[in-house]
Amino acid sequence: MSDLDTIDRNIVRLLRLDGRMSNARLAEEVGLSQSACLRRVQLLEERGTIQGYTAIVAGPNEAEAMVAIVRITLDRQSEEFLDRFEAAVRRHPEIRECYLMTGDADYILRLEARNAADYEIVHKEILSRLPGVSRIHSSIAIRSVLSSVRRRR
Repeated sequence: MSDLDTIDRNIVRLLRLDGRMSNARLAEEVGLSQSACLRRVQLLEERGTIQGYTAIVAGPNEAEAMVAIVRITLDRQSEEFLDRFEAAVRRHPEIRECYLMTGDADYILRLEARNAADYEIVHKEILSRLPGVSRIHSSIAIRSVLSSVRRRR
């Protein structure tokens, strides 16, 4: 994002906070006409700065949700193994985030569950059946201190 000017950075920042913000409101917030703002958003999309928009789907009640951070080690780190694992992960909405890592784990996943019994089912029926997995190390979060995901109320 270093090649963006102040207005483009402001557009990206505002759309990160609310991807459904109307063009009229976005234009007002960044101080452009609606047509100029729309052109800038379209250019950001065409250049790949904005790669898409997504819905953040509610998991269990936030106050009751249990968050598990799971470190996954694969049998092999070949392109084929990585591709198969990543394709399988995308098929499971229970897995909220997935990162390819450096270090002692190949992937780190973030999952949400209602309780320990719910997580146990995910562990047995999903995580342990992902292709190429040799080791699963789970840590359960005590509470959230900071989240960059802005939830609408």
